[in-house]
Amino acid sequence: MSIRMPRLQGAARAAVLAAVLSLPLAACNGASADANRGLESIRQPVVQRTSLVFDVSTLPGGGLAVSEQRRLAGWLEALDLGYGDRLSLDDPTESNQTRGSVEQVAGRFGILLADIAPVTEGDIAPGTARVVVSRTEASVPGCPDWSAKVDNKLNNATSPGYGCAINGNMAIMVANKEDLVRGVKGASTTLVQSNAKAIKSYRDQPPTGAQGLKTVSSKSGGN
Repeated sequence: MSIRMPRLQGAARAAVLAAVLSLPLAACNGASADANRGLESIRQPVVQRTSLVFDVSTLPGGGLAVSEQRRLAGWLEALDLGYGDRLSLDDPTESNQTRGSVEQVAGRFGILLADIAPVTEGDIAPGTARVVVSRTEASVPGCPDWSAKVDNKLNNATSPGYGCAINGNMAIMVANKEDLVRGVKGASTTLVQSNAKAIKSYRDQPPTGAQGLKTVSSKSGGN
């Protein structure tokens, strides 16, 4: 490519030459100002929590009648209650009998009753208690995104849908969606005895050649 320069002298000629050479660089840098040039995906999972409520009638002395327990169990079964769901009880009377009845029903689904219930809308009528199921869902907004531009490579940028596959699969496969936000808390103490047991077993194992080498025959059937 040849550039025909006008008849300029000294500083004027140098300024024109610098302006002409900077045009390709300006075109590359200004093509996509919002391009993602890093390795961190902009398509991240978003976790949303939904609270589902169910009011049950309590007995005068506390607790739930058998019919109310069946009604509560049917509601939990319809919700497909499982791992990752948080079950809590909002009882104005704080009756141990009512809590025990709800825990008994929740135990059929392998769910423990939480200590504190979230704040929900609406007042709790006298003689009733409110069972709350907190469920979290995770999704990656804007995925999939196939609006790829031609200038992505020229700008050294990732495609608009970069991260949709792995983050979308992660949002689906993680059983407890809240783990995507704060992770899983490990044990506060180290099980030293369990770790030392494996090390001791390894150290006490005799060397493989201590008992001598076995006699192996190449004949079929050991003859």
